[in-house]
Amino acid sequence: MDDIDHLMSVMEDAFDPAFGEAWTRRQIEDALVIGNCHYLLIAPDGRVILPGAAEPHDCLEIAGFALSRQGYDEEELLLFAVRPKYRRLGYGRRMLDAVFSQARKHGSKRMLLEMREGNPAGLLYVSCGFEAIGERRDYYRTRDGNRLNGITFARELEGDS
Repeated sequence: MDDIDHLMSVMEDAFDPAFGEAWTRRQIEDALVIGNCHYLLIAPDGRVILPGAAEPHDCLEIAGFALSRQGYDEEELLLFAVRPKYRRLGYGRRMLDAVFSQARKHGSKRMLLEMREGNPAGLLYVSCGFEAIGERRDYYRTRDGNRLNGITFARELEGDS
């Protein structure tokens, strides 16, 4: 199983299909080809796995992943997922810390993300220093046609250790 297979498997398990938030394999592959998108995985034992790491991983299952895009001095968290059975165990926080670290290495001074209003992951984001900076009214459409607002969050990376 390659890393994209792992990402797709986590998304299938973690994203509620009612909201239509999961990306297709093609969307992920296209994002990674551009060159300014980065991902990381987290193993069930809590190890953060970076692509191309010297230490190979042979995990049959990955607990979660993060996909981000770097642009000038900002990094945008595009996708972030933890399998339900690994939630509330610190995996999300560990991945965010690794994403922050990687973003700083890429020269980013600020991290952005957008999520649908009511997404329970918002509690994690706020606890990790993100602040709501904007709202997109009726931005998301559920499978049944309802509209949900999008909330934009930002977190400064400068001064982090």
